[in-house]
Amino acid sequence: MFEATELNDRNRRAERLWRWLFGMMTGLLIVPVVLILGVLIVKGGPALSIDFLFTEPTDGMRAGGVFPALIGTIWLVAVALLVSVPIGVAAAVYLSEYAPDNWLTRLINLCIINLAGVPSIVHALFGVGAFVLFFKFGISILAASCTLAVLTLPVVIVATRESLQAVPQAFREACWNMGATRWQTIRRVVLPNSISGILTGVILEVSRTTGETAPIMFTGAVFLLPFLPQSVFDPTMAMSLHLFVVSTQVPGVPDELPYGVALVLIGMVLCMNALSIAFRVYLRGKKKW
Repeated sequence: MFEATELNDRNRRAERLWRWLFGMMTGLLIVPVVLILGVLIVKGGPALSIDFLFTEPTDGMRAGGVFPALIGTIWLVAVALLVSVPIGVAAAVYLSEYAPDNWLTRLINLCIINLAGVPSIVHALFGVGAFVLFFKFGISILAASCTLAVLTLPVVIVATRESLQAVPQAFREACWNMGATRWQTIRRVVLPNSISGILTGVILEVSRTTGETAPIMFTGAVFLLPFLPQSVFDPTMAMSLHLFVVSTQVPGVPDELPYGVALVLIGMVLCMNALSIAFRVYLRGKKKW
């Protein structure tokens, strides 16, 4: 029989201390989220109904629902994903699989990191100059989505690079030894085994694009629109801007209305993230390593 020594007891006490400390830090992260959701549910719950989700704002945005803003947000997120994901994945594949390690690629990586730290209002001004004026997209879904795509490109690139680099090098070498080209190896082996990690970047992008206000305020979103957008060249309402408007710009709004809009916005983010996470878990379960 082995008896615990003083060193064992000291290590056990230290282990309990660190476990308690890390648990408390985790609780400090979870508690604010629970409190925020609780406040939104209590104050915004009375505003929720089928009519609230499927009707347009009325009475100068003091009543009615959020249907145009809901559809507009889906438009913005979908087009932003279609623009940013192919470009971001292609850039990550080049930087991870093709580009040599030299001063130029290190500079590009530095620029990607710096781009992630640029304030969203700066992206908004860039979107106005580049997409609204230069490319002549006008105030439209396409201009706003392209601005959001530029805003979220660093997230997609970084997440994709990390996922590509997580694929074992032996997989690549086995393909090359069988006579496969570099592109065949990437397309048939590397990308399929990194798709779950790529989806992590997509999840983060969905969350950010859904909640951004400044980039779309100047490029494609409007306060009130009496019709649904018919194409990417139409302007649209958006949930984040609609929340800002009813919270700060419209007098006489019922107290529960802004909280109801915020609750729907968070619900959208949670639903889209849940679908992406479920798909990612499914793909991870198909991995053989």
